[in-house]
Amino acid sequence: MDAELTRRHWQGHDYDGDFHMYDGKLPIVATGMKHLQEHGPAGAVVRRFGRPHHQTLIEAIGNPRREAYDARKQAEYAARRREHQQEVRCIAAQHRAEREARRPVCVGCGTRFTDERWKAIEPAGWGARWETHPHLCENCKQRAITTER
Repeated sequence: MDAELTRRHWQGHDYDGDFHMYDGKLPIVATGMKHLQEHGPAGAVVRRFGRPHHQTLIEAIGNPRREAYDARKQAEYAARRREHQQEVRCIAAQHRAEREARRPVCVGCGTRFTDERWKAIEPAGWGARWETHPHLCENCKQRAITTER
């Protein structure tokens, strides 16, 4: 039998029982005029060595179980990625909420400090200018300075 003599050229290797890996192998297919006349060239007229039934040419040279395996793995990866992104968004939201909870409030008017004002009252090192009214927002600070003069 021709298929047995050429087995090492076309037989795939089992991959975890999910599909056969055909890397480095040749898909050897055969058909007959009788099948071509009955079903036409687009019909299930081709027999691939190692497969039990006739297929279309595209099916015979393809590896549908591997394609299904790859699609399943891609879907799993996409699901894990979406899950991870959701976790990252939740952590970022939690960090933003914690930061906002730490944001100083003006003792004069009760408004929360802007990012710029918050940064201005933070200690910046030995050479930094000393903030005269660290518990007041910018507007209340300006009023306090004007009142002091």
